[in-house]
Amino acid sequence: MARPTKWRRVAFMPQVTCFKPAGVPARLLEGVALSVEELEAIRLKDVEGLQQEECAERMRISRPTFQRVLESARQKVADALINGKAVRIEGGNFALPRQLFRCRRDGHEWRVPFEALASGPRLACPRCDSPSVLPVRPAGSAFGGRGWGQGRGGGRWQGGGR
Repeated sequence: MARPTKWRRVAFMPQVTCFKPAGVPARLLEGVALSVEELEAIRLKDVEGLQQEECAERMRISRPTFQRVLESARQKVADALINGKAVRIEGGNFALPRQLFRCRRDGHEWRVPFEALASGPRLACPRCDSPSVLPVRPAGSAFGGRGWGQGRGGGRWQGGGR
């Protein structure tokens, strides 16, 4: 029996989750599904320019696992570009960071899971109920530092394409 897949940590959720060749109706296109952690691997290695060891550390996975995730992602993107396929970013086994907030009224700090930020109508201080709150971004952190929450839908996030 295979080992269960470990959660991979990601610090970025895409705003746009579907890409397709211009001028071709979506209904006529084949597509490839890129998982959220595969997108994160591309972001860390190819956009941020980090070494694989640091990429693996940030995602909390081994270097060989990172290499496999990155290779799978690059293969899917290359297939889509060469063969004119749509790319959908969806699903995967991932965990998202919690964002640190500070109340401007009383200085109270607390962490809010990503999924609460994405679905909540308004954010208020849990101590004084003031709506005057600001995100705290520690130096060098992508999403508020330590504190990771499980990805929306238990990591089985389905993005809303544009």
